[in-house]
Amino acid sequence: MIRTSNLEKSIDFYCDKLGLIEIRRIVNESARFTLIFLCAPDDMIVKNETIKSPLIEITYNWPDENGKKEKLGEGRNFGHLAFSVDNIYNFCERLLKKGVILNRPPRDGYMAFIRSPDNISIEILQKNSPLEISEPWVSMQNTGNW
Repeated sequence: MIRTSNLEKSIDFYCDKLGLIEIRRIVNESARFTLIFLCAPDDMIVKNETIKSPLIEITYNWPDENGKKEKLGEGRNFGHLAFSVDNIYNFCERLLKKGVILNRPPRDGYMAFIRSPDNISIEILQKNSPLEISEPWVSMQNTGNW
């Protein structure tokens, strides 16, 4: 479970930028929260018309009756997630074009880090063996923390 302070930004990040799929949404008006369950497209498992995929739960606690939002520090959210991709260079290039900052570029052809709008670290890993080290990645500097 990952907590978010801005549901729209998180859905944009995880679905539109990372490419995860929203599987289910639960809106609980009486308890004032929304849960959204996501999975990676390659992890989609359906058995007997029920989705059995590994899921990430995004939890959004609504502002209280006075409009006060919950403040989330890095320790209240999560450690980090990891996803493997077919081509880390192509994937990172697509993220850059969508305005995502590469906090740790894939200089080694194997690993990169980005952060979600709520500062969750996300590790991007090259499937199988590292790609051949190449520019512009090898010269790209780290940005911020991961």
